[in-house]
Amino acid sequence: IMMANPYKISEINKMNRETFVSAFGTVFENSPWAAEAAFESVPFDSFDSLNEALCLVVQNATEEMKLELLCAHPELGTNKRMAEASVQEQKGAGVQYSADKGADLLRKLNIKYRNKNGFPFIIAVKGLTKEMIIDAMQERLKRDTSTEFACAIAEVMKIGRFRLQEMFQAE
Repeated sequence: IMMANPYKISEINKMNRETFVSAFGTVFENSPWAAEAAFESVPFDSFDSLNEALCLVVQNATEEMKLELLCAHPELGTNKRMAEASVQEQKGAGVQYSADKGADLLRKLNIKYRNKNGFPFIIAVKGLTKEMIIDAMQERLKRDTSTEFACAIAEVMKIGRFRLQEMFQAE
């Protein structure tokens, strides 16, 4: 999703808390608390410092908040309501909801993964194909939950970085 008016760092630094949270509260799926806390780090000197501030909030969050963040993410290939960014990302990777055999396998793997780990399978789908995603799911299903928890958080941060890049304009 390319925004019509991407933000410049100089504009971001002039935003009040409400505008900032409204602009960046969607970087992490349905978790505006990350933007709320990252606002404390204004002014930012670059895209990277803004991204780092948002990621630090997530890294320093409680395990419960991290789990809520993971659970806020939609499963791949689901037909449930999700953030527009997720709809576009899944469509781009060919894993949007459908009735084909690959989508059926994806749904079965989602259930297996969630039952094992207690949160949905999360991967930054940008640049990946459905086959690559299914392979990654099958591979990651072999790991223990704490390894997967850390991996899922890292993927959330990758997704956040991609989303932030879509909203950003260099000066």
